[in-house]
Amino acid sequence: MIRTRSPFRRTAVLAAASAAALVLAACGGHGDTGDSSAAHGGHPSHTAASAASAASAAASPGQHNAADVAFAEGMVPHHRQAVEMADLAPGRARSAEVKKLAADIKKAQDPEIEKLSGWLTSWGEDVPAAGAMDHSLHGGASGGMMTMQEMDQLEKASGKAFDTAFLEMMIKHHDGAVAMARTEKAEGASPDAKAMADAIVTSQSAEIAQMHKLLLGTS
Repeated sequence: MIRTRSPFRRTAVLAAASAAALVLAACGGHGDTGDSSAAHGGHPSHTAASAASAASAAASPGQHNAADVAFAEGMVPHHRQAVEMADLAPGRARSAEVKKLAADIKKAQDPEIEKLSGWLTSWGEDVPAAGAMDHSLHGGASGGMMTMQEMDQLEKASGKAFDTAFLEMMIKHHDGAVAMARTEKAEGASPDAKAMADAIVTSQSAEIAQMHKLLLGTS
C-alpha cells in the first residue's frame, strides 16, 4: 500500500508545484508588463513634456512682436546717425572730452546696429537701407534725429562751435533714443531687444548728464 500510494503522492506534489510555478510566472509576467507599460508609457510622456518645455525655452529668445520690429527699424537709422555725428568729432572738436565721448558713442552703437540688423533679418523683416535715412530727413526729423540742415551745420562747424553744436544735438538725439527704448521696454516681447533697450536707457541717460556738464564748460 505504501509503495502504491507514494508515486501518486509524488505526482500530486509535482503537479501542484508546476501549477504554482505557472501561476507565479503568469503573475510575474503580468507585473512586468504592467511595470514595463508604466515605464514605457509614463517615461515617454515625461520625456515629451521635458522636450516641449526645452523647446519652448529655446524658442523664447526668438519671440517678438510689432513693438520689437518698430524698435529695431527705428533704432538702426537712429544709431547710424549718431555714429555719423561721432565720426565728425576727431577732426573738428576742440575738447578732448568731446572727442572721447564721440569715440565711446561710436564704440557702443556700432555693435548694436549689427545686432538690431541681425534681429530684423531673423524675424523676416527688411533692414532699413543706409540711404533711406538721408531721404527721410529732408522733410524733418523725428525721435530726436537731426535734420539734413542740422547735419550740414554740424559738419561745417569746428573748434568750440563744433563742441557746443555736437553736445546740444547729441543730447536731443539721446533723448529720442531713450524714449524709444522705454517704449520697447514697456511694449516689446523679445527678451534680447528689451535687454538692449534697458542698456540704452542706462548708458545714454548717463551720457546725457555728462553732456550737460560739458556744455557748461563750453559756455
